[in-house]
Parts: sequence; structure tokens; C-alpha cells
Amino acid sequence: MKRRDFLVAGAGASAGVLAAPAVVRAQETFTWRMTNAYPPGFPYLTAGPGSPTDFVEKVRKMSGGRMTIQHFAAGELIPALEGFDAVAAGTVEMNAANSYFWAGRIPAAQIFSAVPFGLNQKGMAAWLYEGGGLELWQELYDPMGLFALPFNDSGVQMTGWFREPVESLADLDGLKMRIPGISGAVFNRLGVNVRLLPGGEIFPALERGVIDAAEFVGPFLDRRLGLHNAAKYYYTTGWHEPSTVGELLINKAAWDGLPEDLQEIIRVAAMACHLESTAYNDTVNGEALRDLVENEGVIARQLPADVVDGLRKTTDAVIAEMAEGDADFARIYESYSAFRKDYWAWASVSEKPYYETIVSMS
Repeated sequence: MKRRDFLVAGAGASAGVLAAPAVVRAQETFTWRMTNAYPPGFPYLTAGPGSPTDFVEKVRKMSGGRMTIQHFAAGELIPALEGFDAVAAGTVEMNAANSYFWAGRIPAAQIFSAVPFGLNQKGMAAWLYEGGGLELWQELYDPMGLFALPFNDSGVQMTGWFREPVESLADLDGLKMRIPGISGAVFNRLGVNVRLLPGGEIFPALERGVIDAAEFVGPFLDRRLGLHNAAKYYYTTGWHEPSTVGELLINKAAWDGLPEDLQEIIRVAAMACHLESTAYNDTVNGEALRDLVENEGVIARQLPADVVDGLRKTTDAVIAEMAEGDADFARIYESYSAFRKDYWAWASVSEKPYYETIVSMS
């Protein structure tokens, strides 16, 4: 009996010794730094519901304080559009931006942010989370030692602000315009001198005439930037960015060094911000547009149908060339395009008839 008791006690002690590293690991604390492509105080892009600062607070609370992330808006630690290099080098562990900012080095990255005439917010979320898009995103970044998660989404955006009306494709020729991503390449093909400017530089450039037009997000944030004080023609549709996904970029070595529970906390917090940011934008944009039109003299218009048709044809040509010139772009866009076809087939018998009914009743 004594020998049996000794063996049982010994087995228990051994189990305790073996379990100890896991316990210690679970209680290890981490302090990371996150940079941001956008200036301080920007709703949803920097501060407020669904924002990076909201994200870091969610992670702190869910981890019980075991993970602390210091957030730095654009210019506070590094310049606005240098987050990719900072994360890749391990200078910081995280960066908040949009993947189309890295189009010059990774053309396929643009697909994970916005595709002209592409998926809306619901469709994009479906492709990323359930249609294989997120796996493709992470696969694309893995050779560079990077890991990415969807972080926020503006929903459908406005075409942008113009100092002069747009009545034909010819009116675009020669314009200087701030617009990123694939849609920037489309405008460039139509004779637009495209500029990639950080958010904080858009208003002064538009006000001084350095640019003639600018696209940012939607009525609420555009009003926050004061763009209506520099241009009065405000166009829809959001053909260029029917959904604009934010990117949480993470250093892969740092990510792999986290315990599984903290990895899951980051995933869940990022997904929560993805949802909340869209809800936030859909809540505030209606009032902001009404205010801009009724009180600020903004002229809100839809782009003429022939202009949209020309943009669509040019988009098809630009994307075909991008796919032909980059194997990763071709492979990822094939997945995106196939998913979009099925998604719109369902939406055409579900959401489209509903919207048409509502419009006819209003």
C-alpha cells in the first residue's frame, strides 16, 4: 500500500512538473506596438467604435491584462505609409492600414482591400471568412514574414469630391486626383494623374489646387476632413470601393510567439472591430450627407451612366492586365471572381428584389 501511494504521489508530482511550463506560458505577458496609416482622432480608422484604439482595449480586457498594445497614429512613431516595412523588419509588431497601399510591391494585396465593381461589405466578409479569401491573404504574406487579419470596413464609399462637375469620361482626362488601389490604376488609364496621399494630406492638397479631386471614405469622415470646403461636387456610385477592408498587419515571428489563447483573442477582437466599424459607418453617414447638402452647399450627384459604363470597361481591362502580369494576382482574383459570381447570383434573388420593392414604396 505504501509503495502504491508513493507511485501515485510520484505520478501526480510528475504531472504537475510537466504541466508547469504550460501554466507559466499562459501567464506570460506581452507588450506590443501598433502603428497606423491614419492621423489621430479619426473615427473608426483611429478612434471610436471598431477602431484600432478600440481593438487594443478589447485585447487588454479579454486577455486580463496579459497583452498590452501601444497604439501610435500616423506620424507619432513612423510616417503614415511606412507601416509595412516597420512590421516586416520587426520594428513594431502591428500596423493598421489598407492593403492597397502596398500595391507597388505586392499587386495582389489590393484584392483584399477593395476591387472596383466587386463585392459589397457582406460579400467581402463572406469571401474572407468562409470563402477562402483569408487563407489566400495569409498565404500571400507568409514568405515576407507577415500575417494579416481583416480589421474594419467602411462599406460602400462615395466616388469622391471634384472641383468641377463630371459629365463625361473626357472630363476626367488631365485631372489630378487622390485615389488608391486598383481604381487608381483605372483612373490613370483614363488620363487622370493619380496621387497616393495619406488621409491627413488630402484637404490641404485639394484646397491649394495641388489636386483637382479626391476620394476618401464617405460623408461622415469626409466632412471631418473638411473636404466640402475645398470642392463642392460630391459623386456616387461607389464603383471603385464597394467595400474597403482594413488590414491588421502582424509580424509573423511575433504572432507565432504568442500562446494560442492570445492569438484567438486577437482574431476575435479584430473580427469584432470589423463588424462594429461597418455598423458605425452605416449609422453616421446618412445624417452627414444630409447636412452636407442642406447646410454646406454640397452638390451630390450620381455619375452619368455612360461614365460608369466606361469605368467598368476600363476596370475589366486593367484587372486582366494585372492578372496577366502577376501569378499571385491571377490566382487570388480567380478565387475572388468565382465567389463574386455565386454571391451575386444569390443576392439577385434575395436582396435585389427586396431593395427594388423598398425603393418603389418610398
